[in-house]
Amino acid sequence: MTGTNALEVTGLRSGYGDAQVLHGVDLTVPRGSVVAVLGRNGMGKTTLMHTLTGLVRSTAGEVRIGGRVVTGLKAHEVARHGLRIVPQGRRVFTSLTVEENLLISAKRDASEAAWTIERVYDAFPSLAARRAHRADKLSGGEQEMLALARGLLGDPEVLLLDEPSDGLAPRVVQSVGEALAGLRKEGLSALLVEQNLHLAVAVADEICCLVRGRIAWRGTTDEFRHSPEIASEHLGVGITTA
Repeated sequence: MTGTNALEVTGLRSGYGDAQVLHGVDLTVPRGSVVAVLGRNGMGKTTLMHTLTGLVRSTAGEVRIGGRVVTGLKAHEVARHGLRIVPQGRRVFTSLTVEENLLISAKRDASEAAWTIERVYDAFPSLAARRAHRADKLSGGEQEMLALARGLLGDPEVLLLDEPSDGLAPRVVQSVGEALAGLRKEGLSALLVEQNLHLAVAVADEICCLVRGRIAWRGTTDEFRHSPEIASEHLGVGITTA
């Protein structure tokens, strides 16, 4: 595969009917990196995710996955080109076991897959230990790991992570962050949409602040961490280095 970016978004505009929500979003996810998009409620984060995945049609701009243009494709076509989403709220099949959830997502020919069920179990030992348990018997953190594992089994060019901290206790969020940091070391390319600043700072290489449908600031995580005025101005919150 040529190119250095797993995901490239240029001048992306979209909305609902006459209501424009995204006003020319530009961002890139370099291969092997995690880019976090932070923003308050109502700033366009959900619309951005839905537009990237093809659930909402863009009105202008371009989306490329691994150098291939996917603008205007339907959601299942975008997924086939390598964009996989781990949805907010996990959305695992609660009546199925861990392993049954994984089997549904796994490629039929494991010899062609970079991510197999056994590799997933290596990455998430707690899932391996509970492979025969129904998903509704898992903790919130374990369900999030299962959702991550299902996304990885699609061998994504880039993984979209939609609010993985949602509804989780702080100590569980820390565990999710550690899992994501481990995946980043394995070369994961991901776009993380979050409101939890500490999770984003812990796992992302770059930070984008989305304000009223536009990227108002972008820089490295270190720049964001050491410039508290950025979070205050664009997100309305404070941040510490703790």
